[in-house]
Amino acid sequence: MQYIIIPVTTFTQNCHIIWDESSRKAVVVDPGGEPEKLITTIEEGNFKLTKIFLTHGHFDHINASAILAKYFNIPIYGPQNEDDFWIKSLEEQNKIFNIFEYYNFTPDYWLEEGDSVTCGSIKFDILHCPGHTPGHIIFVNHADKFISMGDVLFKGSVGRSDFPRGNYQTLIRSIKDKILPLGDEYQFIPGHGPMSNIGHERKSNPFL
Repeated sequence: MQYIIIPVTTFTQNCHIIWDESSRKAVVVDPGGEPEKLITTIEEGNFKLTKIFLTHGHFDHINASAILAKYFNIPIYGPQNEDDFWIKSLEEQNKIFNIFEYYNFTPDYWLEEGDSVTCGSIKFDILHCPGHTPGHIIFVNHADKFISMGDVLFKGSVGRSDFPRGNYQTLIRSIKDKILPLGDEYQFIPGHGPMSNIGHERKSNPFL
């Protein structure tokens, strides 16, 4: 498994592309904006984009989803359907920040804990980790001990819980009950900021 992080928009959201080296099949995780930049990276990298993965429904993680899905004729997977209200409010979310480069959409597949999705020979298991949003999910690859984390856990911090239907206690429970037990070796790409690993956060994250 290989990956590249592509920060997008003024929110420096960590959109990333994951690909299978042997087949060049790829997925893009949380394409939050700047679709032209993402399309150029995908085409110049000779990736065979097959799916879009979404961790949750906030605009800075989903704004380029419809454009990429149409351009590459691929389906959108995730998040869990409790975030449907966020995705349906995409227009309202963007108006707050005067953002106009987006299109409304509905995911092709909602994902639940226990589901799994693939990218070539790479398998990701789904964990439902609410708290930041009610339908937030993470994508876990056990073979490479890798997580696409979204906005649940960051290096030295955790996701905000003051948005509609967010809950701090639920967020911390998601981290302690579902993420920390995965093991210290698991590294993760958060929704914003530098990568980290579970062991580092277990020892030094002040919120845990």
